Order: sequence, then C-alpha cells, then structure tokens
Amino acid sequence: MLIIAVFFFINFKTIEVSGISMEDTLKDHQRVLITKAYWLVGPIRQNDIVAIKDPGGPGYIIKRVKWTAGQDVDPDWRPVDAPWKGSKYIVPDGHVYVLGDNRPVSEDSRKFGFVDVNTILGKVLVLKKR
Repeated sequence: MLIIAVFFFINFKTIEVSGISMEDTLKDHQRVLITKAYWLVGPIRQNDIVAIKDPGGPGYIIKRVKWTAGQDVDPDWRPVDAPWKGSKYIVPDGHVYVLGDNRPVSEDSRKFGFVDVNTILGKVLVLKKR
C-alpha cells in the first residue's frame, strides 16, 4: 500500500484553477488532477489541457494545447508581432502553442509565444466539479 501511495504522490497532483480564461471548460477555483507520467497517460497532444509554468511570473497557468511541433498556427490566432517566414508560423520542435478556451480574456501564446514542453507541469486528467 505504501508503494502505491508513493507512486501517486510522485506522479499525480491536484491544482486549483485561477481565473476565467478556461471557461466554460474549467471554472475559477475548480480543482483538477494533473500528471507528468506521460508513459502512463500518453504524450501531450493537440486539444489536451495542460498546466504550465506561468511565463509572466511565479505559479502556473492552465491552457489548451492548440498546435504542436511542426504544425502551422492559424493566422487568426498568431501573435500580432509574430516573426513569420512567408505565410507560415510553425511551432518549433519541443514546443506547443496554447490558447485559453475563453479567448477574449485569455493571456496565452498570442501574448507570450510558443511554450517549451519542459515548462509543462502536467496534463490535466480529471476535472473535479466545484
């Protein structure tokens, strides 16, 4: 039993949603279960919800992976100051492009650019209702 408890302690964690950038999917103060045990739940894919280190300071933010490495970001969702090559804005290897579900209020890759996969704290697995 101790081994199972240690396994879950190391590989899973609950965090609290802060803000409205992921509404209607996630609500402010809702708790979610995340894991970085990708060998168990699969790699980060398009449309996964992830917790990442906050690029603007301490803490974390929760966003949806919209594009992954090698994919061209839709022109409507690129940063205004995006340096593109021709008409392409390709997500580089080892990165993802994230957006909040509540786009009008979300600070996401449109503001801070690509997210290094090493800054992903975990993939959201379980959405616990408030």
